[in-house]
Amino acid sequence: MDRATQPKSPYLSENKSVHRLMVDLMAQAGIEIGGEQPWDMQLNAEGVPERVFARGSLGLGESYMDGEWDVEQLDEFFHRVVRAHLEEKVRPSTAIWQALKSRLVNRQTRRRARQVGEQHYDLGNDFYEAMLDRRMTYTCGYWKDATTLDDAQEAKLDLICRKLQLEPGMRVLDIGCGWGSFMAYAAEHYGVECVGLTISEEQVHWARQHYPDLPLEFRLQDYREVDETFDRVVSVGMFEHVGDKNYRTFMEVAHRCLKEGGLFLLHTIGKNERKPYSDPWIDRYIFPNGELPSVGQIGDAADNLFVVEDLHNFGPDYDRTLMAWYANFEAAWPRFADKLGERFYRMWRYYLMSCAGIFRARDIQLWQWVLSKGGTADVFPRYS
Repeated sequence: MDRATQPKSPYLSENKSVHRLMVDLMAQAGIEIGGEQPWDMQLNAEGVPERVFARGSLGLGESYMDGEWDVEQLDEFFHRVVRAHLEEKVRPSTAIWQALKSRLVNRQTRRRARQVGEQHYDLGNDFYEAMLDRRMTYTCGYWKDATTLDDAQEAKLDLICRKLQLEPGMRVLDIGCGWGSFMAYAAEHYGVECVGLTISEEQVHWARQHYPDLPLEFRLQDYREVDETFDRVVSVGMFEHVGDKNYRTFMEVAHRCLKEGGLFLLHTIGKNERKPYSDPWIDRYIFPNGELPSVGQIGDAADNLFVVEDLHNFGPDYDRTLMAWYANFEAAWPRFADKLGERFYRMWRYYLMSCAGIFRARDIQLWQWVLSKGGTADVFPRYS
């Protein structure tokens, strides 16, 4: 049995009608409360149905963090919940407020952009070293011919380099460079120079220490502040933090910094439809102020700036990537348990496995867009 799964216990509640609503709702996804399947929900305390119906995803996630319910295979639980569209049947006031804020307020201003760096990416480099691959690549791997996380991440980095058609001596801008995995790989294998932008002090510190001999420059800088010209521009896993009120600005910056005829690769998670808000639990505990774009929103932002040369979706690979991260996290957890505590453990487990289940349900995607400034002379080749 998974260490996070408690022994099955009878449901405790004073409100039997709300309990029945919860039972009926979960049954629509093939989930039984108190059942024997590994995706079945085990209630450990009173009030879980009330929290879920009152606060939606926020109530579901917070009650899990508080140890009030468990599921042995949390990834499969979420796969089933999302495939059954249960979130559409629970509309709490928190979701309405989240949507209203997203419509009225720019939640990704320059000042607010640092919040996700401080809360999420600055958790500690030792923590991410334990969870990620050897290059510290915190984005979806490419598993087409890979069997290990290291192989999948190097395959993804090489795929990006080939799509950008890198040549020795080129100067590349990496918007949202993380710990520098793409920059280092591109410099080592394709002979380019790179400038990387991040809003995480921990990432800059780690990257500068690890790559002192490569032609790489790491900056603690907002993307909106850059005004230089590069042969290529790349952004891998950062656009999710931009927000719809800034999509056009982001594209204008990439256009401004890219030389005529150059290529820009955008690697981002995306959603199937335009929604004016992010998941309330993810927003509060994992990625504050984040927002997933739709295909249409990216297209609108690129209008009259770029030619779309290629669009590649390998969203199912994120399921496998997240499960590999989760396996590493579980194996390393004893090293961090005293420092981070049980509630963090449950929060992080919920984050990784819920996202894996959502990708498995194909509710969100992973796209690589190749955009050119002015168009390419020939049909853009299909890389795989």
